[in-house]
Amino acid sequence: MEQLLRNFFLFLSKNKTLTKLAKKYGLRFGAARFVAGTDIDSAAKKIKEINENGYAVTVDHLGEFVDNEQEARESAEECIHAINVIAEQKLDSQLSLKLTSMGLDISHELVMKNMHRILEAGKKHNVTVTIDMEDFERCEKTLTIFKELKQKYENLGTVLQAYLYRVEEDIEGLNPYNPYLRLVKGAYKESPEVAYPNKKDVDETYKRIIKQNILLGNYTAVATHDEAIIAYVKELEKEHGIARDQFEFQMLYGIRLDLQKALLKEGYKMRVYVPYGKDWYGYNMRRLAERPANVLFVLKGIFKK
Repeated sequence: MEQLLRNFFLFLSKNKTLTKLAKKYGLRFGAARFVAGTDIDSAAKKIKEINENGYAVTVDHLGEFVDNEQEARESAEECIHAINVIAEQKLDSQLSLKLTSMGLDISHELVMKNMHRILEAGKKHNVTVTIDMEDFERCEKTLTIFKELKQKYENLGTVLQAYLYRVEEDIEGLNPYNPYLRLVKGAYKESPEVAYPNKKDVDETYKRIIKQNILLGNYTAVATHDEAIIAYVKELEKEHGIARDQFEFQMLYGIRLDLQKALLKEGYKMRVYVPYGKDWYGYNMRRLAERPANVLFVLKGIFKK
């Protein structure tokens, strides 16, 4: 049943009609549990509260299905605005973005132009920018662009997904760039031709790439709510004498607050992934796919007066 629900929500996440309706009607249907508001000003208030409680943040202006240059330019402007707000309010926050929202599916020239503008703003204000990984179809393009941009900008990171067969080779390929990597299990529905279909295989690969990247000496963000994975990282830390300034844990806004607090109390760096924006629908559906139990919170959101 859990796998059926996962596939169902992943299917819904790609529905463009529902995405447009979600933009129109705002943060209803339980989305406010996972999304910090529709604009950066709303999100900044939440980020400040999170910072005051001892957590770092990465903020993400949600955007999907950008298919024209104007929308891509507007998305880039929003990212630059978010960086400026982070700097002005002295927030402890990075910025995450998706290349498709910057024009990846439109033209290489457009996405590069937008990324250079964003990264220049990040460089000016000392704000790190992380390129989120999307589906397998865009994986190679994303890593190629990351490598090109990394030659000019130090304030740049990207994401690798454990469920892809290629992930260990990708880590080796990125190693010469001294990458800052966020490692995740993966939240898109992929063919078994390119991704592990079984959770056990994904979990084992996830452990391997965490160890691989840390032992290569690269900064590693372990983005997970899985307590078994977290326990593995702690064992790895002790076994290899890994300094705590070489890695951090990351979790999603609104999920496992108890675990976030426990890790912070133990002295680990804990970063909260805080999304905002009107284009929340696809993101929300993937969160439900990752943990179908979250459906209960959505249902409460629908019927709550």
